[in-house]
Amino acid sequence: MNRREALRTLGTTAGAVAFVPWLSEDGLLAFARLQSTKAAPNLLVLSPAQYATLEALVETIIPADERSPGAKEARVADYIDLLLSESDPEVTLQWLGGLEELDEDAATRFGQPFVRLQPAQAESFLTEISRNELKPQTPIETFFVMAKQATIHGYYTSEIGIHKELHYKGNQLLAAFVGCQTEDGKDCPHCGQKHLTL
Repeated sequence: MNRREALRTLGTTAGAVAFVPWLSEDGLLAFARLQSTKAAPNLLVLSPAQYATLEALVETIIPADERSPGAKEARVADYIDLLLSESDPEVTLQWLGGLEELDEDAATRFGQPFVRLQPAQAESFLTEISRNELKPQTPIETFFVMAKQATIHGYYTSEIGIHKELHYKGNQLLAAFVGCQTEDGKDCPHCGQKHLTL
């Protein structure tokens, strides 16, 4: 597949965002294995350069904060590579064209590829291309919507997203429901929210 073919495929989807599928059971097992072993990426579809761009993109979408690690540590780029390995060729072409377009637009605006942007530059770039998120008009806007959906799927499928962000503890019998304690002026040990003092 060449670059022009990938960009043409992405261009035909502008205005009609593709549905982002979920990983199969085998894919989910492979993703869980990558996280638990902290293994190096075993790329099935993406090149190392494409993976680096994607990793920078997903971390900009869901960055680490004081509450939990971000999409990079949650291995969301690996999730998407696995997802692409199970996807139709058209979907893969859309992603490869989108990553190419992302780098080209970043180079036009900032003189360097997306992976080398400073955090403020990456944030302003994504803010601009997400303006038409509900009804994307251009190929790069369409790609951003697909990337955001897949990032959310991957993050909340990861160990980090489920346990560190959502604080899911599994099915447990609750003798009583304890609401968020920030309502009582305290930091909440259940949901992780901090009490804001005004």
